[in-house]
Amino acid sequence: MYMKNLNRQVICTYDDPVAETKSGKLRGLKTGSTYIFRGIKYADAERFHMPKPVEPWEGIREAYNYGYVCDELNTPIPHDQYIVPHFFYPQDEHCQYLNIWTQSLEKTAKKPVMVWFHGGGWFSGSSVELLAYDGENLSADKDVVVVSVNHRLNVLGYLNLANYGEEYKNSVNAGLADLVASLQWVHDNIENFGGDPGNVTIFGQSGGGAKVLAMLQTPAADGLFHRAIMESGGPTGAGSRELAEARVQDTLDMADEVVRQLGLTRETIKEIETIDWYDLADAAMKAIWVMTEKTGRRVSWAPQADGEYYFGHPLDYGFRKESLHIPMMVGSVLGEFDGNFNVKIGDDKKNFWDDETKDAHLRERFGGQAEEMKQLFMKAYPDRNYADVLYTNTGLRRGCIQFTKARAAAGGRVWNWLFNLESPFNDGTVAWHNAEEPFVFRNASYIEAQYIPGVSEKLEDEVSGAWVQFAKTGDPNFDGIPEWPPVTPDHVPTMCFDEVTDLRTDHDKELMERFPAPKPMGFPGAKNMYAVFGLKPEE
Repeated sequence: MYMKNLNRQVICTYDDPVAETKSGKLRGLKTGSTYIFRGIKYADAERFHMPKPVEPWEGIREAYNYGYVCDELNTPIPHDQYIVPHFFYPQDEHCQYLNIWTQSLEKTAKKPVMVWFHGGGWFSGSSVELLAYDGENLSADKDVVVVSVNHRLNVLGYLNLANYGEEYKNSVNAGLADLVASLQWVHDNIENFGGDPGNVTIFGQSGGGAKVLAMLQTPAADGLFHRAIMESGGPTGAGSRELAEARVQDTLDMADEVVRQLGLTRETIKEIETIDWYDLADAAMKAIWVMTEKTGRRVSWAPQADGEYYFGHPLDYGFRKESLHIPMMVGSVLGEFDGNFNVKIGDDKKNFWDDETKDAHLRERFGGQAEEMKQLFMKAYPDRNYADVLYTNTGLRRGCIQFTKARAAAGGRVWNWLFNLESPFNDGTVAWHNAEEPFVFRNASYIEAQYIPGVSEKLEDEVSGAWVQFAKTGDPNFDGIPEWPPVTPDHVPTMCFDEVTDLRTDHDKELMERFPAPKPMGFPGAKNMYAVFGLKPEE
């Protein structure tokens, strides 16, 4: 897909490589040792309806081009293109496609399967949006089957039309149902791609992490996966069951507003299935603004608990006992969005500040807590520049601590991690949201803003090694990292992936407990993000 395929012969003939599925035969590609099948249609669906299996076909279908990605509500504007390179692809609402990278097409190979759910919240993104998502290196180097998935997003996947008739009762969870359908397809067909349907790991970052967690709370997904990895997304719920239920009502009200914006009624609601996409998108964006003004809350697109198809976030509704046995890895990145992707304040760079300058910036940020934050950060990270406390994420880190301890208390096995590697970009940048993904997928050398000779290769081996060991056995421990115990109800051992990877237990507990409210989003492109979230940026 990218530069790594230059000057390499790709095999693609009329009859090789060909794989059988329950619906028909597919012809893909072979490059090096890796078989690649792109754009496999795993389900079909009418707008706002549940997915259904694809119709069988005769002959051999081509599977060497990616399938459509879901329509976006607005034009994607990557604010972080240099440090998180993006790849955009044609959009369509009929976007139920998946991609496979594998080392074998033998049914007896029984290799671990790793199914990737992309980020972008529940409203944006695709399985091919980021360069880091390419699965060839992970499959080839670690001998696993890698699968990535597109599904319905935003208004297409999560418009709650339940009040408009029985046929729409699941419309708010249609995108979630696509993910279940993709896992069902993997279960039914992955043997023909060398995979083991009895050993499937789902993993995802940001919104993809939330999707992983949602699968644990969705009975229809039971038995379709066996391990779960959440990366920088999903650990926090609404805050209470009451607020979660209020948000369900918000989605019903937002659907009413979309319908009103379109000039439809209960009697004419069927027209919403065929109305032009741009009109639907315009109505959806207007509805977000109206509802946010009305409720004072962020009203956006996401699956909603209905007590039947989806059982809601476990911190609001409780962990389902049927999926509590599934082992998990849950973690985040030191900076996430709080790093702002630019470590300059004023005219200087944080790694060139003297202590007087650092302390002045800490006082500006933390006021009377400046010295306390300095000491707590130095206690947690004695090997780091204490100016990094200015760029340390709290929201996801606190959420991961809370979630992992709660799951351990409920009887689950869960391991916690942090990705802390500082990039050389801008003379030193704290690890950002998405920073771990190239190391998971073994594509670290292609992210030029992150690459550190010798360090990147070592850390790539450690991160991908832990992820794949977990996929194989349900335990991330292997001989390339320190011993890593799971979280208990009282303590959070955290594997800190860095230039020197080490295990630290409760190292930032006091820091997270005492850290003041986070800064508002201030990174480049934030106005676009506010618009997507349904919030008005500050003037």
